[in-house]
Amino acid sequence: MERRGGGADGTVLAFTDLTVVTLTSGVSAYRAAAAGDVGSTAFVGASYAALLLLFRSLRAYERLTLPPPGAADDDGRRRRRRVKREVWTLCTLLTVLFAWKVAAAMPSWPTAAAVWAMAVVTAVGGFLALFRHP
Repeated sequence: MERRGGGADGTVLAFTDLTVVTLTSGVSAYRAAAAGDVGSTAFVGASYAALLLLFRSLRAYERLTLPPPGAADDDGRRRRRRVKREVWTLCTLLTVLFAWKVAAAMPSWPTAAAVWAMAVVTAVGGFLALFRHP
């Protein structure tokens, strides 16, 4: 059963999630900056910004209404495609960012290559799921 609008419970849950993500990102950025690790600080900032944009895009996608079957709602379809592209791009960006950090921590190049291979498979699978098999 699909719920539209979220209601009070959905709003409280979304606010709680956003608060937790903000606090943990803030603590992570503070620790990285205190250690003088500019790369990790930039990683946290970029990941947090991408995650916020992803949440916004997902919410926008949820609020879009589906046109009735057979209707010629080109504007609505165009908006849905644009938001889908945003969601896929942000998911791929986050996948690449996390693969970059995880691959750097791997003990050997074959395991790092496996991490990158999984990131590529994830990005391609997301593309196929969103755009080729809607």
